Amino acid sequence: MIKRFLAPIFAALFCIVSCNVSDGFYSFKAEPGTYGEIAEFCTKNFGVTFPLMAKSDVNGENAQPVFKWLYAQKPFAGFGEGATAEFMNSMLAAADPDYASNPDIKWNFTKFLIDRKGNVTARFEPTVAPADIAGAIEDLL
Repeated sequence: MIKRFLAPIFAALFCIVSCNVSDGFYSFKAEPGTYGEIAEFCTKNFGVTFPLMAKSDVNGENAQPVFKWLYAQKPFAGFGEGATAEFMNSMLAAADPDYASNPDIKWNFTKFLIDRKGNVTARFEPTVAPADIAGAIEDLL
């Protein structure tokens, strides 16, 4: 059951997520290529048949409104515990000592869970494995 709803979601996320963090400290693009090249890659490698969202800024002045809304509803609350969380914390703190007080998206594969009524019910940072959110998704189905 998990594969049924998670595989298409994460194939889509892999193909469309672009985190352009540009606040004077760091900047990167997650997915190289044009929209057409990305769509072709996703179709060929993941069997994606639905329209993909174009690459877009998720933070800063040029952030798309949907991303601003998402992190306004569920601001950053930390990366959790463990080696990956420690790495993320130290890397971001070196770039911006106040990063933790900022609600924005910190890194690729930040996931937001939205219920059928459009409420943002949870935010999962990239340190949370996809399998670890399955229960939260199932609870909303």
